[in-house]
Amino acid sequence: MSRIKILGRSDMDAEQGRVYDAAVAKKSPVGGPYYAYIRLPKLFEGAQTLRESQAAGPLSRREQVITNLTIARYMNARYPWFAQARASLAAGFDQTVIDAVNARETPMLNVARERMCFTVARELVEKKGLSDETYAAALRTMGENDLVALVAGVGSFMMTCLTANAFDVDPPAENPTPLKA
Repeated sequence: MSRIKILGRSDMDAEQGRVYDAAVAKKSPVGGPYYAYIRLPKLFEGAQTLRESQAAGPLSRREQVITNLTIARYMNARYPWFAQARASLAAGFDQTVIDAVNARETPMLNVARERMCFTVARELVEKKGLSDETYAAALRTMGENDLVALVAGVGSFMMTCLTANAFDVDPPAENPTPLKA
């Protein structure tokens, strides 16, 4: 049960309705942590814009998804985990990758950049920074601009996870890959 009342469209004021309608028209997410963000329309809109910017950035969809899946697991964020497990399957990851991340194990990833996204995300969440060794390896693998995009993506998705956790936003009951305790 969510700690925050989920506003229906009819419960929104004019500005909330405007940004909500714009997101729906773009087929952007409006659930999960966006249930909280809608109370502050500029935050809702800013979060949507940041999400769109990252989606159009230098990281592939698979790189973004493995990063977000890793963060959701380490943040114990149930709704983001649900959404990212589903997105992982849609991006072509095997269930074994999702299960490994869920078990806090290193998944078998054949693409060097995807492995690096997992490594950087896990280290940032666990250690709140990157070791010199990981930073140098990430720079070699990703390049400077893509590493900036990766670190910014980690920070942005941590906000998503923290919001979902703070407001106890639950995944739907039909969650095929629940987050392990």
